[in-house]
Amino acid sequence: MRLVLASNNARKLSELQALLADLPVELVAQSRLGIAEADEPHATFIENALAKARHAAAAADGAAIADDSGLCVDALDGAPGVISAHYAGAVAAQPDREAQRRAQDTANNARLLQALHGVADRRAHFISTLVAVRRAQDPEPLVAVGRWPGEILVAPRGGQGFGYDPLVFIPGLGCTVAELDAATKNAHSHRARAMAQMKALLREVWRL
Repeated sequence: MRLVLASNNARKLSELQALLADLPVELVAQSRLGIAEADEPHATFIENALAKARHAAAAADGAAIADDSGLCVDALDGAPGVISAHYAGAVAAQPDREAQRRAQDTANNARLLQALHGVADRRAHFISTLVAVRRAQDPEPLVAVGRWPGEILVAPRGGQGFGYDPLVFIPGLGCTVAELDAATKNAHSHRARAMAQMKALLREVWRL
């Protein structure tokens, strides 16, 4: 079964492909099909994920899955939340998509550190909300949510992962997310937790 991923993020595609490897699913990034990214105007992860999934399903005329994820910091009342990917605002244009994402990540991390300067409560969690639809107007979207608690460091550590990974320390693992290899991250992450639920739903409801 072809399942279109409503994202153009190459690293997110790689993570989700690994997590779905044991299902009869071909996960295809929407960019391969010439599908533009959907607007994400909503205030909640679930609304944005559903909008992205329906957008990709309509354009691809088939099944799609979307992940709306981010970082929620307790002391910031849940910010950056749904604007995690663009917390620092737009950055200067870069030569290619991945360079653009790296520049955005750097700016977002800097803004987060600035917002938490002098703040003692560093508790936070990553959240991933996955939504899958069989078609654009599917009346029964599948929904799964995963949370991964951690703490925000005062400086980045590690060179793996993307986004806020260098700043999020996982006490149970004794390192930041950016210090984890891909296999370990995929075994513990918010996406792994959400995908475990989603895979159970795909098997039960879609009979994959």
